[in-house]
Amino acid sequence: MKRYKPISLRKVRRYCLEERNSKMEAGQTGGVFCRGASFAEFMNTIPPILAGNDIRAVAEAIVNARRNDRPVILAMGAHPIKVGLSPLIIDLIETGVITALSTNGAAIIHDFELAFMGRTSEDVAHQLADGSFGMAKETGNLINRAIKAGVKKGLGIGESVGVFINSERACRHRELSIFAAACRHRIPATVHVALGTDIIHMHPEADGAMTGEGSMIDFRLLASVVADLEGGVFLNLGSAVIIPEVFLKALTVARNLGHRVERITTVTMDFTRQYRAMENVLKRPTMKGGKAYFITGHHEINFPLLAAMIKELE
Repeated sequence: MKRYKPISLRKVRRYCLEERNSKMEAGQTGGVFCRGASFAEFMNTIPPILAGNDIRAVAEAIVNARRNDRPVILAMGAHPIKVGLSPLIIDLIETGVITALSTNGAAIIHDFELAFMGRTSEDVAHQLADGSFGMAKETGNLINRAIKAGVKKGLGIGESVGVFINSERACRHRELSIFAAACRHRIPATVHVALGTDIIHMHPEADGAMTGEGSMIDFRLLASVVADLEGGVFLNLGSAVIIPEVFLKALTVARNLGHRVERITTVTMDFTRQYRAMENVLKRPTMKGGKAYFITGHHEINFPLLAAMIKELE
């Protein structure tokens, strides 16, 4: 067997530290926040490096899009509603920052329950044990009724739910509904459903044909908004599968019909980096131009930070 000795380091090649390129320098350090300082001063404490630069760039892209009358689409799963972000989203709708809303099917459930009784999000593990998970009769009955009533009038699911919450007396907390806000401010609100994924599909009032038709209306509405996205921003807040897949198809339809959708900013904010969000929201849509950002972390921390930065930059 060959025998080895520890290698000698006496002749390694070295260089002067001043000659080396460095990724971080003194000007990129964060500042110290002083008690009683303003939010603008807090922003200056965030190190201008990596995600610190990215969240600034996203806020600036959103502000610039609105200054140029370009769309800002907020797409999301249900989790942002469940962690209390509805008032922030509604404020951004009311101030004209968010110009379109796009969600999965679970979002209308939590949005409705907040509007109806001021609380939402059941203990799934506990109620699954006895078969009661998802079986709240008001949720299943009223949302399905809203969908059917709206679709009969040619509305998509998002607008159907928004109209219902705004007009239903029992929805005493409608000020917490993002769909009601979108309806009042006449911005597109689309819902993209996978049948069997949402608790309202387990109820006898569910109508697959109506739900499918409403979701198809919403897909075509979203495609119309995406066709106008040049110079705008598409922000995916926490959807790992449904929204990335729907966005990719809507973008394909827009480009197939001859619309120029190239100089866009796409963003995903989520806990972890997921394949579809990386490929279908960030990488593939911006290959012809534009910029893409992934902000990793908790919605209940990062989204309020982004919303405040947008207001400070406006």
